[in-house]
Amino acid sequence: IAFVILFQPELRRLLVYIGQSPVIRYFVKVTRFRAIDEIVKAVQELSRLRFGALLVIARDDSVKSIIDTGIRLQAQVAAPLLLSLFSPKSPLHDGAIVVENEEIVAAKAILPLTQNESFDKRYGTRHRAALGLSEESDALIIVVSEETGKISVAKEGQLLGDLTEEELQQILMASMKVQPEE
Repeated sequence: IAFVILFQPELRRLLVYIGQSPVIRYFVKVTRFRAIDEIVKAVQELSRLRFGALLVIARDDSVKSIIDTGIRLQAQVAAPLLLSLFSPKSPLHDGAIVVENEEIVAAKAILPLTQNESFDKRYGTRHRAALGLSEESDALIIVVSEETGKISVAKEGQLLGDLTEEELQQILMASMKVQPEE
């Protein structure tokens, strides 16, 4: 026990290094993040309908403080559910939906706005909120513009805009370290 306590950071680095090894990856398949297909399907439909949307996908950093600002849920990610939550007639459509571990964990969550003064003024509050959270965490934030229907993703303090369905899928798969099914 003393060995583990004394060398905890070194052991963690070793395990991360081993996990990134191509040899290990050959033998251990990365599991598919099943929610990606449902999210992409929902986002495409939201874009077509021009329903504004803000969807947070938690990764390694905790987003508990964001979850706490919203209404807690515990639901499997499904395109029809996402569509109903973001419907303008839904009482939960304002704010962000938070997905963590392939589960919808909060709706109507409030995100911090970016303080970046050089942020393009043509973007609205949803985009400012998405960028704001991406500056503070490693979460992926998907935005659907209510005005244009265009899809954007905020990650690592950058906003990637006007994405196609394929581009969105590729960004999600790469960010969630998912390998395409063969």
